[in-house]
Amino acid sequence: MTSECVLNPGSTLRPILLVEDSDMDLDFCLQAFEEHAVANPVLVCRDGEEAKAFIDAHGDSSDPCFPLLVLLDLRLPKIDGIDVLRHARKQPNWQLVPVIVMTTSSDNCDIKAAYQEGANSYILKPVDFIRFAEVVSHIKVYWILSNEAPFGPQGGG
Repeated sequence: MTSECVLNPGSTLRPILLVEDSDMDLDFCLQAFEEHAVANPVLVCRDGEEAKAFIDAHGDSSDPCFPLLVLLDLRLPKIDGIDVLRHARKQPNWQLVPVIVMTTSSDNCDIKAAYQEGANSYILKPVDFIRFAEVVSHIKVYWILSNEAPFGPQGGG
């Protein structure tokens, strides 16, 4: 399976890359993006192998699929999120892409490993939609609307 655009496919804004294997968490995230009018396209990779292939295929910041930010789960099939993050940070342009780890793990070893490998933020996934939508609202306000990203115009929504 390869990445697919699941939200706002016609947008010219930089996409958000969502690396998530859970159908429920993917649905929560996409519903929350819609609820908060996130205009950026959302590309989805469903496992770590897909995510690494995506990183390898889209390493040029002029590529329209080169992401504004990445939302990365840690517990992924095939290759875990820490290995995906480590791989991304070895690529020159990907060193600058904000990576937000969104996971159910509150294990201090996971938190430490994520930051050591270059995560920009570590968020525990809420289990109910209302709290999940609040987290997405904060991500939108900070990472999409307020933060100055290193690669061209990208804000949306």
